[in-house]
Amino acid sequence: MTDKANVLFVDDEERILRTLKMLFKQQYNVQITTDGHEALEIIKRDNIHVLVSDQRMPIMQGVDLLRAAKEISPNTMRLLLTGYSDLAAIVGSVNEGEIFRYVSKPWDKDEIKQIIAKAVDIGLNVILSDKTTNIKEDNTVAANLGLLIIDDDKTTYDITTEIVGSKYFVKWGENIEQAFQILSEDRNIAVVIAEIKLGKQDISTPLKILKQYHPHTLTLVQTSFQDTTALIELINQGQIYRFLPKPIVKKLLERSIRDSIWHYRFLQKTPKLVARHAVDNLKDSAETTISSKIMGYLKKMRGVS
Repeated sequence: MTDKANVLFVDDEERILRTLKMLFKQQYNVQITTDGHEALEIIKRDNIHVLVSDQRMPIMQGVDLLRAAKEISPNTMRLLLTGYSDLAAIVGSVNEGEIFRYVSKPWDKDEIKQIIAKAVDIGLNVILSDKTTNIKEDNTVAANLGLLIIDDDKTTYDITTEIVGSKYFVKWGENIEQAFQILSEDRNIAVVIAEIKLGKQDISTPLKILKQYHPHTLTLVQTSFQDTTALIELINQGQIYRFLPKPIVKKLLERSIRDSIWHYRFLQKTPKLVARHAVDNLKDSAETTISSKIMGYLKKMRGVS
């Protein structure tokens, strides 16, 4: 045995698997399979640091494999590799598979090497505690945690307030400036629930930059917006925790809030795991697209004068 990381690739096209194995076999212990069921057996048997799965496969869809892999081995870093911008697959890969990155086919060789290297580094160095660990309910702690709604429609705020009652505090920013002012003033915002289209304004870039400054804050995007390219970028550059549809499905929103608060508290107990939510810095030009006022709020959040 060597000290190399274990990387598992799953794709129904053997040609693609051979290419990936050739590309990575020098750096890692690479295993390949065309069968999702076999992949799960490998994950049960071996300590797989990184799993990279195709989406459209006849035996088992990628999202189903990622979801099952998460249950078997939450330590494993999960990536979706696909040539299709399938909205259902994108949403499922986040909500069910909690993927680290979405990689499009055909891939850029240098880019995929960098992505796998980052996933391997996290997989090797961040030991994930047992997610079945009981985080005892503490009403005092809960009352100090809050949710921020970013939406020019008050409906999400009203429904969220109804869901959480007095258990958590809920704040509302009807525009991006209000929202970031709240974030800069209150360090106990655990979850942001954001509509990415506020009127004609797309707030994707501020949400991505927010993750750089506040990696432990979890973002739920609730939107009717269906631009798959933009949603993929929000996965890779914003590490969105959940995608939720509009109009609002109350039970789904309630479950997502419960899961995200639990995960936030889990991150507080195991701060090393914040690395699993790490995002690459955006190009400097991205920061110039948002107002100096928002950048001021972000720097305040980071403690930069």
